[in-house]
Amino acid sequence: MDRRTFLSLCLKGGVSAAVLTSTQLSAMQSLLNQQQYNDYKALVCIFLLGGNDSMNMLLPMSGQDKADYLASRQNLAIVDPISLSPISSLAETGLNPALAPLHDIFNTGDLAFVGGVGTLLAPTTLDDFKNKRSHIPAHLFSHNDQQARWMHGKEKQSINTGWGGRMLELLEDHPHFASNISLAGTNPWQTGHKTSAFAMSRSGQAKIHAFKGTSNRAQQIEQSVMRNLAASQSRLAKVYGEGLSTGIANSQAMNASLENLVPLPDFGEGRLSQQLQTVAKVIASQSQLGTGRQIFYVTMGGFDTHDEQVTKHPELLAELATSMSEFNRAMVSLGVNDQVTSFTMSDFGRTLSSNGDGTDHGWAGNQMVMGGAVKGQDIYGTLLPQRLGSEFDVKGGRLIPQVSTEQYSATLAKWFGLSASDIIELFPSLGNFDQATLNFMA
Repeated sequence: MDRRTFLSLCLKGGVSAAVLTSTQLSAMQSLLNQQQYNDYKALVCIFLLGGNDSMNMLLPMSGQDKADYLASRQNLAIVDPISLSPISSLAETGLNPALAPLHDIFNTGDLAFVGGVGTLLAPTTLDDFKNKRSHIPAHLFSHNDQQARWMHGKEKQSINTGWGGRMLELLEDHPHFASNISLAGTNPWQTGHKTSAFAMSRSGQAKIHAFKGTSNRAQQIEQSVMRNLAASQSRLAKVYGEGLSTGIANSQAMNASLENLVPLPDFGEGRLSQQLQTVAKVIASQSQLGTGRQIFYVTMGGFDTHDEQVTKHPELLAELATSMSEFNRAMVSLGVNDQVTSFTMSDFGRTLSSNGDGTDHGWAGNQMVMGGAVKGQDIYGTLLPQRLGSEFDVKGGRLIPQVSTEQYSATLAKWFGLSASDIIELFPSLGNFDQATLNFMA
């Protein structure tokens, strides 16, 4: 996008030249100066809040593995999984029926599973855990701490930045606002040193709530506030005013880019479906925004299934699968399926053993990666045995991960365009593992 086109877009969105500040002009210049890409890529993080019982997504079909599974899962066991037999290595692995909308996507090669993933600082054995070796991650089984560990990409430090935001900054000196978009508010994953998430609503609107109106009176109030802040002698007021006016300009530019989009396939009315529909709309408008790289953050809650799991969990998985299937269909219709990769993260896995009505906080789990660039129709990492008392079980079916969150995330960062040295900078614990990345991306 050239300078004239970008300025025209801002003005089309209703930004008066009289209220453009030095911050806004600097932001516009940074768009022109940022790294130019020969391609477009987007990562969509789907965070499953609460700790998904993801071991119950992939199930043993027969033999001793199935007997062990039934004995450990008890009333939570899924007895009628869908076969994943088209791949010979998966002949004994089945899919939870609630994930049926993803079955065809898996079989066509656009979906992969990554097994045995969790927070690790180094390869860990049961003996390491029992003897409390120094490389055991802090605050295991804690929602907030484990969510943060997934998002930071390293042990939490005094300055809380996430690997998504830092990844953008390694690619661009000053990431454009539309490179970093959240449909679920502020989060550590998208927070960098110089970038933070641009928030949008599920409806796709990006507005400063104090200035919702479109009347002349609302515009007069807006311009008056901007003038007063710009004229203030207070340093705090000036900085606040520049930030506010930049936010308004960005919101109006985003809204203008979403006008007159090509029709998308239908999405459902669920919260996740609506978030992913807005992501699809922004991706459809990418050529107007001029961003070569984008990251998106969406969430789905309810996975802390301490009770009523037999009823709740299938419903959650069905909603997740339906929403992901809708999004995949939209990316195919836009012709960008090879350029957009969606992936799941969650606090942790859950216990294999039942507490009578549900499961408790665990450690390792399974994750999903979807898109045309994914080497699908396969399972990567380690599909851990669902057997109580195994060499991976620290207690009650809390399983030790065999793939670190950093290895999982680094594979996505490599596809996104980061160099090997940048990846090590982003994920400092990778040096403790024999393999820095996995092989699930083309």
